[in-house]
Amino acid sequence: MKRRSLQDNDCPIARSLDTIGDWWSLLIVRDALIGKRRFSDFQKSLGLAKNILAARLRKLVADGVLELAPASDGSAYQEYVLTDKGRDLMIVLVALRQWGEHHLFPPGECDNILVDIDRGEKVAPLRVLAKDGRALTPSDVRVSTRSDASRGRRTRS
Repeated sequence: MKRRSLQDNDCPIARSLDTIGDWWSLLIVRDALIGKRRFSDFQKSLGLAKNILAARLRKLVADGVLELAPASDGSAYQEYVLTDKGRDLMIVLVALRQWGEHHLFPPGECDNILVDIDRGEKVAPLRVLAKDGRALTPSDVRVSTRSDASRGRRTRS
């Protein structure tokens, strides 16, 4: 069954999933964020069939998440480098990671942690904040149209 494109969907989440919505794409971006750049590095890390990896890399390049660049060692190879669009996925991956640490591992089982390099401390949990810095919960937000927001509507849904 062919997957239906969500690129014209009105929902930003649906459009985002159209680009990075399969687990292999997110794991490729994860690996790129930690410094992997070569096809062979991705293949070794993920254990993914070469044809599937090649297809995911092509799509990520076509969607502007990765770009091809000459190999940093001067060889004839090309490397996959994150674009700004790709680097902006860091917060998505940190959110997924933190959700997984909290809900999918018993306390103390997850033996690798995300650390702030400068301080050597575990990264703080992500939070959704209001413009004034207040932490928001799902009951504190709603999806609104631009016209609702510009009129300052305060209805909840």
